Amino acid sequence: MGTPSRAASGLDALLDARLTYLEGPPMPIRLFTAIFSLFLSITLAGCGAVQTVVKKRDLDVQTRMSETIFLEPVSPDRQILYLSVRNTSDQELDRLRPALASRLGQAGYRISNDPATAQFMLQVNVLQVAKSDLRSAELILDAGFGGAVGGVLTAAALGGGGRELAAVGLLGAAAELIGDALVDDTVYRMVTDIQIRERPGAGEVVSESLQVEAAQGSSATYSQQVSGGTGTWKTYRTRIVSTANQANLDFDDAKPALQEGLVRSLAGLFAE
Repeated sequence: MGTPSRAASGLDALLDARLTYLEGPPMPIRLFTAIFSLFLSITLAGCGAVQTVVKKRDLDVQTRMSETIFLEPVSPDRQILYLSVRNTSDQELDRLRPALASRLGQAGYRISNDPATAQFMLQVNVLQVAKSDLRSAELILDAGFGGAVGGVLTAAALGGGGRELAAVGLLGAAAELIGDALVDDTVYRMVTDIQIRERPGAGEVVSESLQVEAAQGSSATYSQQVSGGTGTWKTYRTRIVSTANQANLDFDDAKPALQEGLVRSLAGLFAE
């Protein structure tokens, strides 16, 4: 009779061990693990925020042009320019035209209100000013003139299973959320399309060909083609994308630098 009793005791011990394994560690250990994980998440978020602040503490402004334009040099008496600056974005850029006119004047150009008297014509349209990221700004620049303007720890490495992996993923997301709340790595972009015209030189003849396709409603397209005309202007087109990047950047702080970069780039096309 002693043998069955010992067998039953051994079975009970095995069942108790299995239940203990399935139930996981005692509550105090799990509570400590949760508290430690939360502390680790906050620490990681704080470290990431500090790193962003240090790395992005200075305002970084870049102005890039999609296509290079070369204009023919002319004598000072022919340095007459018709200037048109439009802003179809949702931001006020009231200092853009005066600053550009002043910079062109310093380069020796006279601004005329009559295109018929001008040797050059500079037409500028600011299409968009918006929050962005550097990759999107690169794609918009590549599209050119008229183009579309559009910290996790691995639980497996720590020997954890599926539930631990999901928990660590949530903690990583929480750390990122906390970091984003503390510090915002802000990028503003300004997209500008430019058209420059210059009078043809002596003996030059400009032939024009224009094809227009305009949408009419949701299912129709209107097409028009004009060819064979003789033009009085040589026309060049390009796009400029300006970006301003800094931690917790406000647009009012970015606007002067964005405008200055655009003005410098445009005036540089006419500098000798």
